[in-house]
Amino acid sequence: MHWEIRGLEKLSFRERQAVMLKESGHSVEDIAKVLGISSSSVSTMLVRAKTKGYQIIGIIQDHELGLNYPLEDDEGNEK
Repeated sequence: MHWEIRGLEKLSFRERQAVMLKESGHSVEDIAKVLGISSSSVSTMLVRAKTKGYQIIGIIQDHELGLNYPLEDDEGNEK
């Protein structure tokens, strides 16, 4: 699976960093340490990013779900 941020162009570089860290499961405090800024600045960035309407989309391939099987049409022929 891989992640895609839709609306990425609307976010600043720092907002992108904060969003990716947050969506990866890091706490606001951890993000603040990584970025070298205060927790309140991280919270502000995340709120601003959210108001810009980004979306995190998880893309899962068929094979990752164990769906590697041939499909058949109505006449029994493999597609």
